[in-house]
Amino acid sequence: MLDLNFIREHPDKVKEALKALNTDAPVDEILALDQRRRELLQEVETLRRERNVGSKQIGALMRAGKKEEAEAQKQRMSEIGDRIKALDEELRQVEADLYEKQLYVPNMPAPDVPIGPDESHNVEVRRWGQPRSFDFTPKPHWDLGEALDIIDFERGVKMSGTRFYVFKGAGAALHRALTNWFIDVGVREHGYTEIYPPFMVREQAMIGAAHLPKFRDNMYHDAEEDYWFIGTAEVPLTNLFADEILEADQLPIKYLAHTPCFRREKMSAGRDVRGIKRVHQFEKVEMYRYTLPEDSYQHLEELVADAEDLCQRLNLPYRVVKMCTGDLGFAAAKKYDIEAWIPGPDGQGEWLEISSCSNVEAFQARRVNMRFRREKGAKPEYVHTLNGSGLPPGRVMIAILENYQQADGSIVVPEVLRPYMGGLEVITRGA
Repeated sequence: MLDLNFIREHPDKVKEALKALNTDAPVDEILALDQRRRELLQEVETLRRERNVGSKQIGALMRAGKKEEAEAQKQRMSEIGDRIKALDEELRQVEADLYEKQLYVPNMPAPDVPIGPDESHNVEVRRWGQPRSFDFTPKPHWDLGEALDIIDFERGVKMSGTRFYVFKGAGAALHRALTNWFIDVGVREHGYTEIYPPFMVREQAMIGAAHLPKFRDNMYHDAEEDYWFIGTAEVPLTNLFADEILEADQLPIKYLAHTPCFRREKMSAGRDVRGIKRVHQFEKVEMYRYTLPEDSYQHLEELVADAEDLCQRLNLPYRVVKMCTGDLGFAAAKKYDIEAWIPGPDGQGEWLEISSCSNVEAFQARRVNMRFRREKGAKPEYVHTLNGSGLPPGRVMIAILENYQQADGSIVVPEVLRPYMGGLEVITRGA
């Protein structure tokens, strides 16, 4: 959530940013509601002062024997009380409307974010590794998975419908190996503390993470219990310190969580319908940092470096891309994507996003009221939060299957994963 003072003082800057973000928000309505709120507060304060003074006068009039004047004053105070009650009710409604409108205003992009309407204006920052040259025609992961009998699309669809699948045998083992390896590297080498959070949260937690109300149509919801199924561990991790004040020496805090993720994928209807690229249920290891404001952009670079380290150890060629304004998303002030190279269905090569790393600054912290104090007695300030995929095992499986395939359709297991797969070096049918 943006600071209301910022919107009030810089409405033109906010509107300019909205154009760059290729979106809109009810800025004029927010300004009108804010103006009405301040008018109501001023009127209520004036009436309360008048009531306080008038109430004291009633006692003086009674002591002076001026009963009729006292009764008239009582009537006047009663009318003022009724007016205050009505204004308080209007104020509550105005504040509720103002809060609701503010929830639709995205974060402002950082100064060095490229300006552009869509992903074609993203800026490549660097590359690592060389795309593999094949002396045979490479197959897409869905053909490889079915031929090896490690991915069963037909039975996944039979049970749950489109965009579902079943991992089996070495496929399930590879998925589990990736997950465990990501967690182990993150905790033992990158310095994160592992968290096991709830996978279902209340509506306010989704609002706090800035996933509601904007993306309501893409979420799964149990209406009876008011549970929302998370689309990423970012949601519970954002809310972990809600309504708390941390001490500056506690920061930075680095957490890591492995969770299932649930998304309707309505926004990607018709895209990537084959394979396991865009599905309703997947898993992800999420990196999350809580930092001092002045340190957050250094932590963003470190977050990206942690994700890159995993890709390099898997020997997956990748590129780092800085998102432009039109592809930045709702909450991020700055975001990098890490995209692995894969042969793709036609063997010509394509880039597959396997990590997004974002600095959200104080946008989420303001929503959940998560603050820190620099020293005893100092005014609390909002924490900066950052999140990044570290990594999603399903998408990384795509990159491994397609990059490590051999001419006979078998898959070489990356060396770092072999201890997690009982020493298995090559996945063959029935392995």
